[in-house]
Amino acid sequence: MLSKELVMPKLLRPILFCALLFATTATAQTSDTAVITVTAEGSVTAAPDMAFISVGVAERRPSANQALEAMSLGTQQVLDRLTTAGIASEDMQTGQLSLQPYYESSSLDREPKVAGFEAYTTINVRVRDLPILGKVLDAAVQDGANRLGGIRFDVSDAEPLLDDARRDAVRRAQAKAELFVQAAGVELGALLSLTEEGGQFGGPMAMEMRMMDAASSVPIAEGEMTLTATVTMIYEIAQ
Repeated sequence: MLSKELVMPKLLRPILFCALLFATTATAQTSDTAVITVTAEGSVTAAPDMAFISVGVAERRPSANQALEAMSLGTQQVLDRLTTAGIASEDMQTGQLSLQPYYESSSLDREPKVAGFEAYTTINVRVRDLPILGKVLDAAVQDGANRLGGIRFDVSDAEPLLDDARRDAVRRAQAKAELFVQAAGVELGALLSLTEEGGQFGGPMAMEMRMMDAASSVPIAEGEMTLTATVTMIYEIAQ
C-alpha cells in the first residue's frame, strides 16, 4: 500500500498542470494585447491673489552680542511695522538666523583679522491682499530690513484651478490618442490606465537684491500664473 506522502503528489499533478497552463495562457494574452500610450499636459492661467516675500535684517557690530542685539531690535521694528501695514501675526515667521565674523581687508602676506560680527535673520511674510504689497515692502525697508530675498506669487485656492488643468490634460490626451489611431488605420479600444504626474505652478520670482531707501510705494506687477497637470493614458487598440 502506497503511503500518503506518495499518493498525494500524484493526485495533485493534473491540477497543478492545469493551473500552470491557465496562468501561462493568461500571461500570453495580456502581453499580446496591443496598446497605445499617450501623455499630455493641460494648463490654466489665473491671476494670483496672494504673495510671499522674504526680507532680511543684517547688522554688523564690533562684538557678537552687539550684533545680535542690533539685529533683534531691527527685527522687532520690522515686525511692528508690518503689523501696522495690515499683516496678521500668523502671516509672519522668522526664519534663517546666523552669526558670523567678518574680516577687514589685509595684504596678501598678512592673515585676515576679525573686524567684527554680522548677525542676520530673515522674516517670511504672507501678503493676502495684493494691493498693499508695495506698502508692505515700504514698511519693511523703513525699519530695519535691508535685504529682499524674493517675491513669490500664488493663489489661495489652487485645487479648482488644478482640476481644470487636469480636465484639459485628459482632453488633450484623448485627442492625441484618436489622432494616432486614425493615422495608423486602427480603432481605439478601452481605456486601460490613467496616471497623473505632479502638477506645477509657474509664476514670477524676484532676484535676491539689497533693498535701498524707498521714497514711494514699490511698484508691483504680479502678472499671471500658469498651473499645469500632466496625465498618461494607456488605451487598448481594438482588434
